[in-house]
Amino acid sequence: MGEDSRLRAVVALAQGMAAAHTPRESWQAAALGACRALAGSFAALSVWERELGRLRVLVNVGERAPAEEEFPEHEAYPVHQFPEITEFLHERWAGGGGPSAWVETADGSAAGHAGYCHQRVAALRRRRRGCCVVAPLVLHGRAWGELYVARPVGAPVFDRADADFATVLASVVAAGIAQTERLEEARRLAFTDALTGLANRRAVDVRLDEAVEQHREDGIGVSLVVCDLNGLKQVNDTQGHAVGDRLLERFGSVLSLCGAMLPETLVARLGGDEFCLLAVGPPADEVVRIAEEVCRRAAELELGEGVACGVASTLDPIGPVRSARRLFRLADAAQYRAKALRASKPVVAGREGPDDPVVRLADTPPPVGERRRFRGRQS
Repeated sequence: MGEDSRLRAVVALAQGMAAAHTPRESWQAAALGACRALAGSFAALSVWERELGRLRVLVNVGERAPAEEEFPEHEAYPVHQFPEITEFLHERWAGGGGPSAWVETADGSAAGHAGYCHQRVAALRRRRRGCCVVAPLVLHGRAWGELYVARPVGAPVFDRADADFATVLASVVAAGIAQTERLEEARRLAFTDALTGLANRRAVDVRLDEAVEQHREDGIGVSLVVCDLNGLKQVNDTQGHAVGDRLLERFGSVLSLCGAMLPETLVARLGGDEFCLLAVGPPADEVVRIAEEVCRRAAELELGEGVACGVASTLDPIGPVRSARRLFRLADAAQYRAKALRASKPVVAGREGPDDPVVRLADTPPPVGERRRFRGRQS
């Protein structure tokens, strides 16, 4: 491959990773780009998990062997099986050298070190590959993992120039991974409540819009639990905001624990003393049961005065739900009623007959002068 071709390959690799929207897409773009750049038939990207002492495969692309999955859940290898990791990632760097790629063949190391890497040689033979080039990945000055590209039996063996080019590709991949990690952190901060670590209102809005769209298209059940923490103002006024923050954190933990009892449930702090659970799929009675558990555990906290909890589910008789705003208004109205009644259990929209007071409250504009505000977005 000429210099121009290699330059185009580097640019294509960088562009592919830049266009990725998720870490998985970034890993896949990295492996595919490197595989094409090095005229390989297979490539993999792996991360070095120091705390577990293993190399874990993130993605396999190209001509995969029968046991190789594209995004494997459990493909990992103990680092002690790969002594070159210790040599290349510790000894050479400590001695002032830089991370450089190396080549292995099914007949033994192409670098002339007999028996240098039995595991890789055995894997090449087992998977009918003739050779591979392995390039360490370095992020922020530390070993992050490795890029692996292989060719089939009968194809030209990688040479020193290929290994040098793989080292260049690895640096491009590392830069792309660093950028992906920064973007993921930015997204996490944008959708996370700083105090409790739960999702924030922005995350709820996005997920609820998606869930209601699923409900409209496929009839899937969507349930929303809105909670208002009682007594926070008094705690702040009498014991200080640091103690009030501790109450918010403790209740956030309670809500998170209860939300984990329902698969795929989003647990969020809407702001101030307002929290919610968003469940997609579970039966309404299961959601109500979890809401009851939230009320019970909140009442047992040493701070605050329990919680007012309202539930609205598309699986209950609440009328058509064509927008996220309406489901929010219903859950909010149920919480509003629970607070007014000082209820120790959740109030559920649509379960008090044809003239359900919660549904009526949600769908009727408030009288002049009444300070009733629902959190549903204006549309």
